[in-house]
Amino acid sequence: MSGIIGRTMANRRISDLNKFLVGSRVFASRTYSSAVKEMTVRDALNSALDEEMSADPKVFVMGEEVGEYQGAYKITKGLLTKYGPQRVIDTPITEAGFTGIGVGAAYHGLRPVIEFMTFNFSMQAIDHIINSAAKSNYMSAGQISVPIVFRGPNGAAAGVGAQHSQMEHGMGILVDREMAFNHYQANLANGLVTSVALDCYAAWYGACPGLKVLAPYSSEDARGLLKAAIRDPDPVVFLENELLYGESFPISAEALDSSFSLPIGKAKIEREGKDVTITAFSKMVGYALKAAEILAKEGISAEVINLRSIRPLDRPAINASVRKTNRLVTVEEGFPQHGVGAEICASVVEESFEYLDAPIERITGADVPMPYAANLERLAVPQVEDIVRAVKRVCYRSRCEAMSTANHKGDGNKIAKQQYNRVTLFWSSGFAGRL
Repeated sequence: MSGIIGRTMANRRISDLNKFLVGSRVFASRTYSSAVKEMTVRDALNSALDEEMSADPKVFVMGEEVGEYQGAYKITKGLLTKYGPQRVIDTPITEAGFTGIGVGAAYHGLRPVIEFMTFNFSMQAIDHIINSAAKSNYMSAGQISVPIVFRGPNGAAAGVGAQHSQMEHGMGILVDREMAFNHYQANLANGLVTSVALDCYAAWYGACPGLKVLAPYSSEDARGLLKAAIRDPDPVVFLENELLYGESFPISAEALDSSFSLPIGKAKIEREGKDVTITAFSKMVGYALKAAEILAKEGISAEVINLRSIRPLDRPAINASVRKTNRLVTVEEGFPQHGVGAEICASVVEESFEYLDAPIERITGADVPMPYAANLERLAVPQVEDIVRAVKRVCYRSRCEAMSTANHKGDGNKIAKQQYNRVTLFWSSGFAGRL
């Protein structure tokens, strides 16, 4: 580590920070129909790291078990052998320490990729991420760039309770890190799958000026966005999802090109529709697409937007879609208060209020710490059926079904009153301006 950092500090020039960006192609945000192969998200991330390290000697990887063990999720597989211990650096269990080293290296023109074993543990390094990395460009009047990537698994995963598995702005921090680390490694299956669940920090980091926040869904997303993040002159928080690592997606020859990248700040329309807009990111994009398939069989055409970028948010794409469909459902794993969906709602109300034909629906995680029990965990995380029900509500397809069910239970009058109050509020608030 001292070799690569020391050499760069001795010959630092600010102009070097952007040299690698010259000549690199940025591909527009679109769907590639000419898929040539299937690739897992894990392999997409690994290949992106490999190619960027090969193209730019200033790129290096640092974190717990990224070298000899090849990463807890095998994202850094093969990199130590190829690039050596000066560029693939194993660290102690001290996020504050190695994150601070990474930020310092970025100050001096290197391009560190810092891996957190889970984003819960990024809370140990929050001072360096926010006060050192995110604010330095502003505080130096643009004289200091901090080209660093903070990446790792994020979002709910597989049943290990609140401290490893909370939602949008979770702050659970494990007390006995050494014991947890040993337990973590003991539960790896063939080095690929862990039993430790993860947190979602999209809204937490998305609220911080100076950061860019990305949340890929597919292999194409993972590959193109990670390349863009590494090449970017600003600090980027790169939120992966453990449950997506082993998922395979079609990927085109264009996306496999070594110069391929995706633009930061641009969403992707995964499925076109005309009746309702559904926004989602990371794992929830898959849920939204499944919900759209179910809804299509019932005559509802849903447009699904893969946000890709949390900060900056692609407000023009979202508002353009809502102005076409006149209805909006936002989907996220995070807590209901101060979430990504709330920000999207605010943007639509501010910019496209007169186009709304129904109140906006938000699908979020439950407002509780993540439960350990599997049945409770499922209730705490949004499911496909939750999205389907929300879409039916905004399309006014659920009232008759609710009345029919309620009449059997003797609650017909109660449901009717609730529906009346909802419609009354809708009309009186002005949401029905275009009806």
